[in-house]
Amino acid sequence: MAVLRPVRAGNAFEETVERLLQAIRLGVVAPGQKLPAERELAVQLGISRVTLREAIRALQDAGYLAVRRGRYGGAFVTYVPPVPGATDLRQVVADMGAADLADALTFRMAVECGAAQVLAATELTAEQRATLHRGLSDLDEASLADYRRLDTAFHLSIAELTGSGLLAAAVADARLRVSDLLDAIPMLQVNLDHSAAQHRAMVTAILAGDPDAARRAVAEHLEGTAALLRGFLS
Repeated sequence: MAVLRPVRAGNAFEETVERLLQAIRLGVVAPGQKLPAERELAVQLGISRVTLREAIRALQDAGYLAVRRGRYGGAFVTYVPPVPGATDLRQVVADMGAADLADALTFRMAVECGAAQVLAATELTAEQRATLHRGLSDLDEASLADYRRLDTAFHLSIAELTGSGLLAAAVADARLRVSDLLDAIPMLQVNLDHSAAQHRAMVTAILAGDPDAARRAVAEHLEGTAALLRGFLS
């Protein structure tokens, strides 16, 4: 998982909390699921198990995790994204500020279009192709409760399949910057149908090895989200 990348030694505790929060808020580890085993997670983050335990304890105190002991124990995600209300979207936008919102959307456009373009120019393995198809299938079958999480996983997978840790981290960061915004947009069936068609176009272009088409497909998809946002705010 690109989100759970190594932290810098100088601020190990703070950055560990940040990495774990990213994984939780982006749904990389879904509500009710368990974080990777302590030994594995400490190695993945490049930290001591003591630092990891301190970070988990802080997130447990904050209500994001529940720690269970015993053979089937571990740190389980308890955070559930709130169901958006009628005024939530305007509040999220007000909290972000117009300049930061525009910057976040521009950043997301740049890194996600870039990731798709890079991946389309790559000779994909059968496993990589299967990952893309599986992401589409998961989205097509997703319930409304799981849709945002699986949508995030699909978008992150495109960046991760490029093999660039920096690019995958940038896409995760871009997604996190707009996660509250996306969570606050009501999910309309017509929009979900449009998104499904756009996701298929993205995968089709990537599998066909057409970088320009892949970039255009992602841009159309993200521009659709921005248009929906403007509609609800008008």
